[in-house]
Amino acid sequence: MTNPIADPGHGHSPAAWTAVVIMLVGFAAGTVFFVLDMPVAVVVSAVVVLAGLIVGWAMAKAGWGVKGPKYAPKAH
Repeated sequence: MTNPIADPGHGHSPAAWTAVVIMLVGFAAGTVFFVLDMPVAVVVSAVVVLAGLIVGWAMAKAGWGVKGPKYAPKAH
């Protein structure tokens, strides 16, 4: 008899999705600005990526993370 692998649930929360979307936008914009040789905009994009990390952390602390009280996981 085998035990089913338990889903740890990481990455399936509003906090994680919000952080990833913000960081993805920052990376995409930074790539475009790098190609267009706009160094100030590249730095601003890097700040957006860091802001995504902070927003995700803050949302997780506010209860929107995987084990937070405001998050109800959906059945797969």
